Amino acid sequence: MPEPYPLYEPYAQGLLDVGDGQLIHWNASGDPAGRPAVVVHGGPGSGHNPGTRRYFDPERYHLVQFDQRGCGLSRPHAADPSTSLEHNTTAHLIADMERLREHLGIDKWLLHGGSWGSTLILAYAQAHPERVSAIVICGVTMTRPEETDWLYRGVGRFLPGPWEEFRDFLPPADRDGDTVELLAAYSRLLNSADESVRRAAANAWATWEDAVISHESLGKPNAYTDRPSEALMGFTRITAHYFSHQAFLPDGQLLRDAGRLAGIPGELIHGRLDLGGPLATAWQLAKAWPDARLTVIDESGHTGSPRMREAVLAAIERFA
Repeated sequence: MPEPYPLYEPYAQGLLDVGDGQLIHWNASGDPAGRPAVVVHGGPGSGHNPGTRRYFDPERYHLVQFDQRGCGLSRPHAADPSTSLEHNTTAHLIADMERLREHLGIDKWLLHGGSWGSTLILAYAQAHPERVSAIVICGVTMTRPEETDWLYRGVGRFLPGPWEEFRDFLPPADRDGDTVELLAAYSRLLNSADESVRRAAANAWATWEDAVISHESLGKPNAYTDRPSEALMGFTRITAHYFSHQAFLPDGQLLRDAGRLAGIPGELIHGRLDLGGPLATAWQLAKAWPDARLTVIDESGHTGSPRMREAVLAAIERFA
């Protein structure tokens, strides 16, 4: 049974100026002569997790992590209401990844991530397939409107009480629209000039996110609401911004253009019990991407399980 590697520290880090007044924080660890890989974090707006390094053998991988615009150690931070999100879109994040790759002198890299990270990985790989050596993603999402509608409305069929609380936090006039309108209403509150309104909206959003994963065996109670204040404010503001704009992607683009991934080996790892991100998305992607292999972890949800951890470790070892 494979075990994660002991946590190791970066040998280099910095802030990369990517334009639009944005500084992207990055770090590099492992062996500079090893196989290049980059971890693409989720959220959007969650920031990088140092613990993810433990999936990568530091003697065989040259590992890069970075914080997407507005979150983590990147600046300016979206928790500051004066930070504009005008230049924070999927296209901007793809361009940032390319600038970072060029800055570090990397020709091709393996892409690893999950949840929102899988959406950004697929978008980047379809835009720059020649720069991708392999892909390992778990908690597969493509952030299509149907997926966002499921996460912020459909799951309410299983959790009617928490969903009604999520909806009813909004002013009455904003409760009866479709999912995009509901998320846009939250986005307006998260951009309010009144700090108390912003904080209450962030807590209401995070409470719903917690409810969705609360049934999972490894679901951490209050995983979202217990985040530090700056991290929570940045995460909710960025997530509402992206999801109310349908991830700034044409509907169905990532599945429709999966043929652009031809020749890139992929490992798709998904939990059968993922309530917020149903298996159907990973299944559809695997059928459209002949070079990908889908592994379904029966007892796992979105937050993972010991067997999912083993599957991710094995997949990353496969490409070392």
